Amino acid sequence: MSIDVVDLRNFYGQRLGVVARRFIGRGIRRAWPDTAGQRVLGVGYVTPYLGLFREEAERCLAFMPASQGVLKWPSARPALSALVDELEMPLADSAADRVLLVHALEMSQDPGALLREAWRVLAPGGRLMAVIPNRRGVWARMDNTPFGHGRPYSRPQITQLLREAWFTPAGWDEALYVPPIARGWFLRSAVAWERTGATLSAPFAGVHIVEATKQVYRPAAERRSKRVLVPALKPVLAPSPGG
Repeated sequence: MSIDVVDLRNFYGQRLGVVARRFIGRGIRRAWPDTAGQRVLGVGYVTPYLGLFREEAERCLAFMPASQGVLKWPSARPALSALVDELEMPLADSAADRVLLVHALEMSQDPGALLREAWRVLAPGGRLMAVIPNRRGVWARMDNTPFGHGRPYSRPQITQLLREAWFTPAGWDEALYVPPIARGWFLRSAVAWERTGATLSAPFAGVHIVEATKQVYRPAAERRSKRVLVPALKPVLAPSPGG
């Protein structure tokens, strides 16, 4: 089930959304410290994180699925966002160097098809990154945040989904160890929660942050060879009864 773009915008305007944006943004930036000269495409509601790359990337676009809706981004400059069918993106093959998925896979009716479309628009050697709610995390169990909507995933499920769409997982990170409690006094301890969870490699982080590479030579479907039917006995001419 998708969530409306207005609800997503409102969440990131609240204190809890600001905390989520900070910690997830750090994980994304650790994996992609430099995108200078790269063409970066964001799919889903990704604008809170695309600002990390807008000033250094050659091009930065935000594609928002039709089921969510679209908001103008950036608000004070020419628009770089568009409403699209995420399964038929208006881009040529190999048009992007990096693809970032946020609030996308867990909301999609066909996540496999979405990943295959991302594979198509991604250049050879390009990289995909997805922020996905953790099935074991507290954030996926509470619907007061966008991460409690849609389908959460475990790490093995994500690995299988990526491989079926011709991607190879290359790096993992987690974020949002702090519980989604929107009280000011509690959020002041968010940094301590995050540091402790990351140090202990705790399994209850709110989101997975996975990076994957595009398989240029994807496996071809195996073809079965046709059987050649060989008769067990060779046919012979038999004499007629009256012959």
